[in-house]
Amino acid sequence: MNITVDENRCVGAGQCVLAAAEVFDQREEDGIVVLLDADPPQELAARVREAAARCPAMAIEVAG
Repeated sequence: MNITVDENRCVGAGQCVLAAAEVFDQREEDGIVVLLDADPPQELAARVREAAARCPAMAIEVAG
């Protein structure tokens, strides 16, 4: 699994963090997504895909 985020598209909704806090965080100053792990363990795959699906700005891409 490979994850990429587009910080320019992110609106800071935080849905990704709610779904997979081990993989995503937000910058304190503006709430923009921070990718903590671009290649997380397979056991987090369902939560990562949920995070991408929840993103209102579609700023998260998951491959693999």
